[in-house]
Amino acid sequence: MPKKKQIDISFLTIAIILVVVGFIIFLSAALGITAQSEVRYSSIVFNQLILGLILGGTAATIIAHTPYTFWRKWSFWIFVSSIILNFMVFIPGLGLEAGGAKRWIIIGPLSFQPSEVLKISFVLYFATWLSMVGKKGVTTFKFGLLPFLVLSGILSLVMLLQPDTDTLIVMLAAGASMYFVAGGKIKHFLVLGVIAILGLSLLIATRPYIKDRVLTFLDPSAADAQSSGYQIQQSLIAIGSGGVAGRGFGQSLQKFNFLPEPIGDSIYAVAAEEFGFIGAFGLILLFLSFAWKGLRVASNVPDMFGGLVAIGLVILITTQSFWNIAAMLGVIPLSGLPLLFVSHGGTALFFTLVAVGILLNISRYQKSQ
Repeated sequence: MPKKKQIDISFLTIAIILVVVGFIIFLSAALGITAQSEVRYSSIVFNQLILGLILGGTAATIIAHTPYTFWRKWSFWIFVSSIILNFMVFIPGLGLEAGGAKRWIIIGPLSFQPSEVLKISFVLYFATWLSMVGKKGVTTFKFGLLPFLVLSGILSLVMLLQPDTDTLIVMLAAGASMYFVAGGKIKHFLVLGVIAILGLSLLIATRPYIKDRVLTFLDPSAADAQSSGYQIQQSLIAIGSGGVAGRGFGQSLQKFNFLPEPIGDSIYAVAAEEFGFIGAFGLILLFLSFAWKGLRVASNVPDMFGGLVAIGLVILITTQSFWNIAAMLGVIPLSGLPLLFVSHGGTALFFTLVAVGILLNISRYQKSQ
């Protein structure tokens, strides 16, 4: 490995701005959920601040000073442990069921989503495998396409049982990006494309909630305004109400008794209503800057493993974030994915900052330019 350099300050600055802006938006949006339920404002903010920001920031700081090659040595065991952890959501008394999904583990007063661990562990292990077989091995069926299909099958089994289709798609998008950059053959990508289309078609046909999302996306006006079409219609009302400059911080009306999950997957609509087109577009620019700088870091890493880890983590974060934003704008079907750095969820914010810590460490080992 080349001599260590300073952390990429510009990338760190973008990440810090995203964290600060996200927390400001969250503080306002949280007022909406307290009006819709009996949840105390202080408890929501405490969870986001302590578990997400403080513990996540501390973990990111430590990891940013941990050589990224450490993760290559332990990636297999971390991945296996995360698989086991995700199956633990089905253990009575340990797993928490909400809205028909089993995605959380409860330990005392704390709850967390093990899928957040799985996302990062998958990237680390798949990067380890691809770098181990090398570019020549990746082009073969035995060492390239087949292992990706096996890993995708394992992820699909775990996530569809919970079920968490949206997170599965984000992970597979990251994996496909890593496989492509590592040198996967075009004909193998065609095979993956056919499998993906067949898989999505099967999910739409067998899972009513996914079918409702697609039908609502294709014709929002035809959807029931009080059921499947409610969230997107309320979201578009909120975004449109923001105008150019917005109503002002804390002044959103839609977050009170109208927008479902104003601190969850609808939080971008709250931000657009309060900060208008300028603020909403500015948030998009922040994520674009994060993606651009992250990919620059990935492109200048001296080894294949570091580059693939960086690509996988950047794609994980940006795919989920842009999917959330696009869904709130009605550009793609709705998802249950939170907006990273912004939405409520101490676990999601914690592991997002862990990923940022890994990326910052990778940025210290850049090739000479």
